[in-house]
Amino acid sequence: MVGLGNPGARYARTRHNVGFAVVDRLADRWGATVERKQFGALVDAVRVGEHPVVLVKPQSFMNLSGQPVASLRGYYKVPDEDIVVVHDDVDLPFGDVRLKQGGGHGGHNGLRDLADKLGSPTFVRVRVGVSRPPPGWDTADYVLGAFTADEDAALGPIVDRAAGAVEQVVTNGLAPAMNETNRQAGGPSVRPTQR
Repeated sequence: MVGLGNPGARYARTRHNVGFAVVDRLADRWGATVERKQFGALVDAVRVGEHPVVLVKPQSFMNLSGQPVASLRGYYKVPDEDIVVVHDDVDLPFGDVRLKQGGGHGGHNGLRDLADKLGSPTFVRVRVGVSRPPPGWDTADYVLGAFTADEDAALGPIVDRAAGAVEQVVTNGLAPAMNETNRQAGGPSVRPTQR
């Protein structure tokens, strides 16, 4: 279970780091501490019911996330379709949480590098909507920017929903989790604002 983000306090509350926030929420729920360094990532291995899960936060910056994940895949012998990746998505409205398996990268450099280093795009994605940038904003600057005050106030339940989607994948399987999560998609109506 991989959360995408960038290491360091500078990026902690940015849109691009919502994957890290979901890993942290799952770690709290599952009694894990994602602090052990392994293959360029912070990891912890836990059991969720009868299911072994490895929580992963790559520490190589977003655009180079693939190699740590590929190394961990090999070490833990995980098939690509059992890798669950949580990431920000500018193509979804702020607060939407959706599940899918496989597909393109949609311009997301973390997903692009993962598919390249894994040799396959078949991993599961938990897409967390952060909306498109306001007119005139560069997308990279936008996703590396902090959430607005309104977005930040609404973030807790969104992270909970994304963590819940991961838990459903682990305990119920992908198809039931997709049916439940995607049926409930539709987040709060907080929109990005000009600064």
